[in-house]
Amino acid sequence: LVNDLGADTKGGGKSSAAADKVVEEIKAKGGKAVANYDSVEDGEKLIQAALDSFGRIAQTLKLLLLFFLPRILRDRSFPRTSDLDWDLIQRIHLRGSFLVTRAAWNHMKNQKFGRIIMTASAAGIYGNFGQANYSAAKLGMLGLANTLAIEGRKYNIHCNTIAPVAGSRLTETVMPPDLVASLKPEYVSPLVLWLCHDQCQENGGLFEVGAGWIGKLRWERSRGRIVRQKNQPMNPEAVRDQWDKICDFTDATKPASTGESLQSMVSVLLQLESQETVGANPTAASASAVSTSGINPAQAIGQKLPPSTFNFNHIQCILYALGVGMSTKDPDHLRFLYEGHPDFSCLPTFGVIPSQAAMMDGGLSSVPGLNIDFTQVLHGEQYLELYKPLPTSGELTSQATIADVLDKGSGAVIILDVNTYSRGELVCFNQFSVFVVGAGGFGGKRTSEKAKAVLPPPQRAPDAVVIDSTTRDQAALYRLSGDWNPLHIDPSFAAMGGFQAPILHGLCSFGFAARHVLKQFAANDPSRFKSIKVRFVKPVLPGQSLQTEMWKEGNRIHIQSKVKETDAVVLSGAYIDLHATSEASPENLPQGGGLQSELVFEEIRRRIKDLGSELVKKVNAVFSWEITKDGKNAAQWTIDLKNGGGALHKGPYPGKADLTFTVSDENFVQMVQGKLNPQKAFFSGKLKARGNIMLSQKLEVILKDYAKL
Repeated sequence: LVNDLGADTKGGGKSSAAADKVVEEIKAKGGKAVANYDSVEDGEKLIQAALDSFGRIAQTLKLLLLFFLPRILRDRSFPRTSDLDWDLIQRIHLRGSFLVTRAAWNHMKNQKFGRIIMTASAAGIYGNFGQANYSAAKLGMLGLANTLAIEGRKYNIHCNTIAPVAGSRLTETVMPPDLVASLKPEYVSPLVLWLCHDQCQENGGLFEVGAGWIGKLRWERSRGRIVRQKNQPMNPEAVRDQWDKICDFTDATKPASTGESLQSMVSVLLQLESQETVGANPTAASASAVSTSGINPAQAIGQKLPPSTFNFNHIQCILYALGVGMSTKDPDHLRFLYEGHPDFSCLPTFGVIPSQAAMMDGGLSSVPGLNIDFTQVLHGEQYLELYKPLPTSGELTSQATIADVLDKGSGAVIILDVNTYSRGELVCFNQFSVFVVGAGGFGGKRTSEKAKAVLPPPQRAPDAVVIDSTTRDQAALYRLSGDWNPLHIDPSFAAMGGFQAPILHGLCSFGFAARHVLKQFAANDPSRFKSIKVRFVKPVLPGQSLQTEMWKEGNRIHIQSKVKETDAVVLSGAYIDLHATSEASPENLPQGGGLQSELVFEEIRRRIKDLGSELVKKVNAVFSWEITKDGKNAAQWTIDLKNGGGALHKGPYPGKADLTFTVSDENFVQMVQGKLNPQKAFFSGKLKARGNIMLSQKLEVILKDYAKL
């Protein structure tokens, strides 16, 4: 439906010629078109004409609104603008947009589809001399479009705005003829056609377009400055004194909703409320920067937080695996979800769970020199390194230290190093980088050699891409691993933080990406995992799909994660380092000299050292192995899980074993690797046993739980 009242650029007169000409052009190219000469103020009549002509609004209203380009100007300098000049422009441009769209809205809503294109102008975005009336109307159309984009989203109604530059009846009055001729409408319409397409998911966008160029616009906001103190009046002198910082766009934010805008105000109120009573002249303190920001690096760096302990068993390991998206739908996931699996293991990224207690238990609040507002703490980056595969149960102790404090101007970065131990042996290392909004400006350094660096991916197509859907309840499930922040479950709390819904934990996305790499490049073998580093960029909403892109460079896998639906990057500068396939693994040991089984028993010795007392309580038995080679006894090993804290003996055992196995070195290693079933080996005579044979079940459980051999 081609609508054109045929008025002149001042809004006077009436003619059918313009609309008829366009209709003829469309029909000549094989299209279907009908002309309409009603005023845009008769919105209901326009929509009814479309329905009468074509029946279904989905394919007609797109074009009807596309061609809704009110073609009048009444330019005057502001003092000379009359009431008629003002009202006529508002009626045709802004009110006309409202009336036509309102008439179409319920039709679009009922059919669960609609595409609306508002036509604004550079004059509305930037202002233009002599066009106060026109600028106000055009920016008003943008505000209308932004709200329609929000209200229409759940009905699949998308509304975008273009600010085109093209030759038309309007622009020919203000542009040279040769420029008008070169700025063809054909250089604008492809953008509009794409925005109208049902495959286009753009919504609430603003685009400048002309001459074959298209650019998207967005708002940018400086970090700003708080210019008052708690229980103190605000005055213009404080505004003047902070003016440069108020207008400093370094590390600017890009708010995209009223919620994100409001977040700043809420943050200010929370930050002021958390302040102690401040004197009338806070800058009179000897360390003014420290007084304002609450941070004193000299006091904070090197401070140790109170140690934290974490007790867990296979339930926590399984719950974490479910929280980061593992499912029994994938047979490869069963080793992380079923405690009875022969290779039951803990996901490597579970290593962040015991260490995060150091922060969540309020330890940071006890550190001298860190007087910060904890409502403003954001998780910026994370590094995890494992020194040994994680056990599936036990007690872990974490010790956290303030490694460094950085001044980023708009905020502070606190680098927290956490070492986690099992019975005094270092299991893993975490480095948390947290950003404290509004805590900068204390005169500190901006970078640190102690920080684990992020790295960009190679400049080529990824070697592998995995797309994995999160569930609507992903955050509700992940929080059961210990991160109870209501931001991830409570809609009202999320709204106060500026989010349209509760968001997924960053460390949940972290876990998704890590297991994608583990499966793609390490055959789901957790012993291959060495370390991971990520930077958290944007939040993920539960229910969205995570797309992990991976580049292999030796034993380092660079990764970047995006939300598939929006293409927004959520993890950047990330990588995972893998251990090379061990040259000392049993299958690679020389066949002539040493026994392959020795490596396995040394691993068992290490596990008993970690968990011996606990194993003694569970097992209360002594197991002995007689290892043969070439038909002769080659070695004897005994696991004592009955006396003291447990022990492994090599050679003759002075006591009596409850169960003794006899097996060749080769067959023992075959069983360890899962290549030889122990029951089949027993019935075929390859494995012999004497003593309480029922204890073998208890031994099997212990090895499954505690020793990935």
